[in-house]
Amino acid sequence: EDGKWVDYTGNNNVIEAAGILGVTRVVLVTSIGCGSSKDATPPSVYEVLKDVLAQKQKAENVLIKYYTNMNWTIIRPGGLVSEPETSKAILTEDTMAIGSIHRGDVAGLVVEALSSKATEKKVLSAVDLSISSSANPEGRTAEAFALS
Repeated sequence: EDGKWVDYTGNNNVIEAAGILGVTRVVLVTSIGCGSSKDATPPSVYEVLKDVLAQKQKAENVLIKYYTNMNWTIIRPGGLVSEPETSKAILTEDTMAIGSIHRGDVAGLVVEALSSKATEKKVLSAVDLSISSSANPEGRTAEAFALS
């Protein structure tokens, strides 16, 4: 209605409430295409999603800039798939990682990241390179981030 996007306003409200309540651990899920991963996104896909990605990026920036005492992690999944998870998805620091990922695998990676000290104050992409993706026709690979 008023031009505000849930991708910023909703996430910002959760981040702000977490800060007020003294929450010390937050995992924010945004999207590949935000921030340093912008160049990983094919131009045609970025053009369609640019407004949403900009709002998600604003939420990331709030978390990074204002919640320096909070142990946060940002997970940027690739294109979401609704089929059952494969358990082959990875987190990676590779900002050029691109591909698809099952929603269930994103959830599993979020839970793993939540309890991993290694992911604190990290921005990670989440992809399942075993899934063929039109966004990754060359089959580009990425090194998995070590959670322990």
